[in-house]
Amino acid sequence: MKFLFLGAGAIGGYFGARLIQNGQDVSFLLRPARKALLDAQGLTVTSPMGNWQGPVRSFTEVPAGETFDVVVLTCKAYDLDAAMQAVAPAIGPDTVVLPLLNGLSHLPRLNQAFGKDKVLGGLAKIVVTMTADGRILHSNDWCIITFGEQDGGLSPRVQAIQAAFPAAGVKVNAVPDIGQQMWEKLVHLSTVATVTCLMRACVGDVASVPGGTDTFLRVLHTAADIAAAEGHRPSEAFMAEYRKLFADTGVPYMPSILRDIERGNRIEGDHIVGFMVRKAREHGIAAPIHEISWLHLQAYEQRRASGRS
Repeated sequence: MKFLFLGAGAIGGYFGARLIQNGQDVSFLLRPARKALLDAQGLTVTSPMGNWQGPVRSFTEVPAGETFDVVVLTCKAYDLDAAMQAVAPAIGPDTVVLPLLNGLSHLPRLNQAFGKDKVLGGLAKIVVTMTADGRILHSNDWCIITFGEQDGGLSPRVQAIQAAFPAAGVKVNAVPDIGQQMWEKLVHLSTVATVTCLMRACVGDVASVPGGTDTFLRVLHTAADIAAAEGHRPSEAFMAEYRKLFADTGVPYMPSILRDIERGNRIEGDHIVGFMVRKAREHGIAAPIHEISWLHLQAYEQRRASGRS
């Protein structure tokens, strides 16, 4: 299959490299500086699931007349408008768009731009960063990509994408219930973002102090109630997994939104915590910790925009 990745950052670089390892035709649509770096040194992935290094095909604009079977979006949610404009020339009659963005608010916008029949639901569960020298650094055994048709079922195109990935280095799930899977991820992500950003500490540090785990669980159960009100109550297996995680005093896990705060970067607070606050209000669900965390994230963005130290 012919894949186009928008970006070769942490997530796009990792999954794109795994497809190249499996002999797939992969291209990257990049900003000029990232293209120049990859032209000079290739793409490098360092991972406990296996390292990879090699040259890649990349460009800063989609070549005229060239379309792709699968366009994979791995941008930040706040960059979606620019991303849609950049990949539009790559969309042909049979192209499918696979977004691996955080949250859920991007789906209606992609459906409107390209047509719901062209857009899959998707998510990635992976702890991965791009180092200062441009390498992709994967730090644990989470390397999961999950996708499916928005309306359910296992279509031939979804199964073909699953088959394109290698058996090693990535766990690929083509699922008939991607809406449920995306809501469960948002419950997880909004919980960890709400608490760790408010406390400016990783999961293990918060769990290590009195009341830390209890706070995580209050937020988790509120998020689960919001998902249930949307018709997607998380499974008991999911809840048990995250109750255990949020009681683990040794885990260094922090979400990308907290890493972005620590670097002084723009954040996806509106698409993760803000989205859940709005849904809680819509359904009349009390979410006080979400509310104060969202206030905190908005204040961070205001301070960042003003330039005040």
